Amino acid sequence: MQENWLRAALIAAILLIAGPIWGEDFRITGIAKVIDGDTIEIRGVRIRLFGIDAPEGAQDCGRADGTRWNCAQQATSALENYLRARPVVCVRRDVDRYGRLVCQCTVSGVDVNAWLVRNGWAVAYTLYSRDYVREEAEARAARRGIWSGDLVMPWEWRRGQRPLRTNVHSGGD
Repeated sequence: MQENWLRAALIAAILLIAGPIWGEDFRITGIAKVIDGDTIEIRGVRIRLFGIDAPEGAQDCGRADGTRWNCAQQATSALENYLRARPVVCVRRDVDRYGRLVCQCTVSGVDVNAWLVRNGWAVAYTLYSRDYVREEAEARAARRGIWSGDLVMPWEWRRGQRPLRTNVHSGGD
């Protein structure tokens, strides 16, 4: 565990020092290992997908019929299936407090972050960016993925506010 923390700290330090040298257009390319619905790894480097947030670990979501399903696992599977061992190109936008690169990534020229949100496997993380608000509205309107019933926003889930749910079928959506 401590080894992972040290590795993350080292990567963050290198990126912060080398950032001005590499410029804002620093890229990492390769076959991605999917960690979860908004995190991948390329050549041993953890990458958090910029501007989006996906359901966490064992997080579940509701269906219109009231049943629950593991939406976090489905989001992860959807990302794995979409990438299908194709080369991913990630452009650094930031480095997070855990030492992960925060990137906008593409596969075959398609914005992966936007694809996840548009298909209902992640939400626009408006605390950091408004880039994917339109894709979220499209997914909500079509009731795709996590928008097919109710959910707790991932950032609320992480804060332990699990009983609060966003019913996507109520008025005003």
